[in-house]
Amino acid sequence: MTATPDTKQDTVWVEHVALIDRIPRWAAMLALAVIVIGIWDLATARMGWVSPIILPSPAETLNELIFVGRNLVTGGYMLEALWTTTRTVFWAFLIAATIGFSLGVLVGETKFGERAVMPYLVAIDTMPKVAFAPLFIAWLGFDIASKVALAAFIATFPIIVSTAAGLYAASENERMLFKSMGASRLQTLFRLKLPTGLPYLFTGLKIAAVGVMAGAITGEFLGGGKGFGALIRESASMLATPRVFALILYLSLLGLALFFAVAWVQKRLVFWNKSDLPGGVG
Repeated sequence: MTATPDTKQDTVWVEHVALIDRIPRWAAMLALAVIVIGIWDLATARMGWVSPIILPSPAETLNELIFVGRNLVTGGYMLEALWTTTRTVFWAFLIAATIGFSLGVLVGETKFGERAVMPYLVAIDTMPKVAFAPLFIAWLGFDIASKVALAAFIATFPIIVSTAAGLYAASENERMLFKSMGASRLQTLFRLKLPTGLPYLFTGLKIAAVGVMAGAITGEFLGGGKGFGALIRESASMLATPRVFALILYLSLLGLALFFAVAWVQKRLVFWNKSDLPGGVG
């Protein structure tokens, strides 16, 4: 059978895609970073298409990255600010995980939770959570407690949904088997439903790890304090955009550390489950 022109083009396209897929991950990431930085440098430093007040050049951002890094290493005021934000993120994530898991079990395991509690949780989740920041500040003050409360509030709902979904992950045959063996409701929950639903729970925890960072920084933006969010706000008020970019990049490292800490725990506890997403993100 003679290949038509369209068939030949499709074959060539598939070969090209297969060739791209064979590129090592580190090489693909490095190439993408080089391309992005090159375009960034061209638009700012080389051609001047974008004002440095709006977008600093890579060189300016690198200088600020070095400055902030030195301040952190030498124990300067930025290290104290980073420690404040880290404590906020840690406690908020812990509170969100505890409340989210508890409510998720209530919703996924009881008719009361599914029919009465879940509609209220959905209604609260649809509200703009940032609008609650002034309330948390009024209730808890300008200290770290209000930032922890806002961050936990933002991060809780994904854990509730993922936990409840995980409790439904066990098949009907598995549940019927436990029932036929005379297992109690608690035994079925702890020996079947929770182990089967762990991949879902960790997916929610990963989403919460990202959300808790956004909540903590938002709280520091709106409620003052001494964290990295306050430093970003002060730098932005002085139009020091290179400093803002540098602080954001260091914050992203904190967020990545929390995310991969959750992924590491998942790999140890749910070793039998293999993610279908690239890089084990799911």
